[in-house]
Amino acid sequence: GEVSIEKLHLAGFFTCKDIKGADYRDLLLKFGRQGASLWKRSHGIDEREVIIERERKSVGVERTFTQNISTYAECWQVIEDKLFPELETRLEKASPSKAIIKQGIKLKFADFQQTTIEHIHASLDREHFKELLSEILKRQQGREIRLLGLSVMLQPKEQVKQLSFF
Repeated sequence: GEVSIEKLHLAGFFTCKDIKGADYRDLLLKFGRQGASLWKRSHGIDEREVIIERERKSVGVERTFTQNISTYAECWQVIEDKLFPELETRLEKASPSKAIIKQGIKLKFADFQQTTIEHIHASLDREHFKELLSEILKRQQGREIRLLGLSVMLQPKEQVKQLSFF
């Protein structure tokens, strides 16, 4: 915190390199357990458990093209033949039981500018991607497309489902 930073600065420590060059016992005397911990971490010693599990928030697939594309038909063919089936497979592997809350499309143009569009949609729906593609291509402004991607955002575990009145 702020107080620790102030104490470290008063003692002449401004970077990790400063701490690494300090004597372990001096840090222990000046800063106690925190000093010992800082010295160890500055030397690459960290006994904390590595947390490798985290909640997946989204699943996506994308393709960068060797030759740019530009039409709705070309984009839709890539989605239909490659991206959508791959997204279905990845979604099933990654989180078969999680609910979808949004679908999205990403475009990167030949000038490396990119744009994305997401809409709330509660299931993986090929037809909804058609609507999104039509909308996002309005932003194309004559530019060629070098990358096309699909994604779905997943419902967090802690999010409570909205009850319906009907």
